Amino acid sequence: MADIILITGGTRSGKSDYAQLRAEQLSGPHCFIATCKAFDQEMIERIKKHQSKRDKYRWKTFEEPLELARLIRHNSSYGLYLIDCLTLWVSNLMYDYDQKGIECTEDVIAVQLEELVHECMLLLGTVIFVTNEIGMGIVPENKLARQFRDFVGYSNRILASHADEVVLVSCGLPLPLKSKQC
Repeated sequence: MADIILITGGTRSGKSDYAQLRAEQLSGPHCFIATCKAFDQEMIERIKKHQSKRDKYRWKTFEEPLELARLIRHNSSYGLYLIDCLTLWVSNLMYDYDQKGIECTEDVIAVQLEELVHECMLLLGTVIFVTNEIGMGIVPENKLARQFRDFVGYSNRILASHADEVVLVSCGLPLPLKSKQC
């Protein structure tokens, strides 16, 4: 059964850098799963910057915005998985459901997340998830933004309940919230 580590924090807090550092301290082979979809030039540049930080000989990178459980099921031979990030995955699910004319609810997110956790628990090695902590600010003014905030918070809680370790990164500093010893 895989060790699951959840790394959370605010925007630009250093959580992705910390996650990669933790991952590279573990034995491989290493699998990086990127959930981001680039819709503009600025996002393309951000993706390139992230990619340049990973040694292409050490990391096998998959870009998968939606089907994380399926991807892991069909690529289960890695010793380390780094999924960056859960927040964008939730956004992608919401967008995908909207495009299909289907309402995305907490129940939909929970089913997707439970399937993902199930696949991760079947693995040997370690799975590191990166996610944003977005619920510490003001209440968004529109329904879609509130729904997104709620879905991400809900997803973070579900994943944290399954995680062996949870780390909050603030100002580049890792703050352990949950460990195997607790």
